[in-house]
Amino acid sequence: MAGHMATLRVSTRGKGMTEVTGEVARELENSGLREGLLTVYCRHTSCSLVIMENADPTARRDLEVFFEKLVPENNPDFEHTIEGPDDMPSHIKMALTRTSESIPFSGGRLLLGTWQGIYLWEHRAMSHSRSLVVAVQGA
Repeated sequence: MAGHMATLRVSTRGKGMTEVTGEVARELENSGLREGLLTVYCRHTSCSLVIMENADPTARRDLEVFFEKLVPENNPDFEHTIEGPDDMPSHIKMALTRTSESIPFSGGRLLLGTWQGIYLWEHRAMSHSRSLVVAVQGA
């Protein structure tokens, strides 16, 4: 079994999803591995990773709208608001989703479904530079 690890930098424009499937697939290619498991890990507490519909953007927008209603800003019960009204809601949204995704690969290709893409989901209102670790294990 062999391994490969790399860090990707992703710039976000504030709240919303940024597709990173292509960047992750390039790291798999850089690994030279053909069969195994790839893990993407997000090193932040106010954004998350999701595998989501990549054909129709309304599916992503509907999910974002749902989460905005589920965890609204300016909740008077939140104490952790040092960085603004989106601070605690961003942490909660991250906790309700995931900080890592594991995807099997075969023939040097990710085994994502036809309509699946890997997305960094920024929960903060301001743009950020985010760090994703890609770890590939296999043969």
